[in-house]
Amino acid sequence: MPDNYFARYLPLLIHFLLAGALATGMVLLSWLIGQRKPTRAKLSPYECGMVPVGDARQRFSVKFYMVAMLFILFDVEAVFLYPWAIILKQLKMFGFWEMLVYIGIVLVGFWYIWKKGVLDWGLTIGGRREF
Repeated sequence: MPDNYFARYLPLLIHFLLAGALATGMVLLSWLIGQRKPTRAKLSPYECGMVPVGDARQRFSVKFYMVAMLFILFDVEAVFLYPWAIILKQLKMFGFWEMLVYIGIVLVGFWYIWKKGVLDWGLTIGGRREF
């Protein structure tokens, strides 16, 4: 083991320098080699080729944010299924029943948000859905 305390961090410093040099090299090479053919569509604020309509700072519906948060919530809950699936043989029937309880709780939450209408994107006027 080296006597100098900071010598232990030399591989980490080399790693950061190498990663920085590699990233800088890729950006510089793409700038040097890449083709530049500016057109009116490419120079517009949106590069999709469509003419922008309206203000970029318009308000979004609260349902947009609710669906985004629910997606993240259910996505994180689905991630817990992977480690369980890997060690299912070790857990035997106890792990199976525990996961059924977990999936049941997730499905109750999904049923609740479905019944609350959080996932409905259509406009409702007078109880009728407008598509």
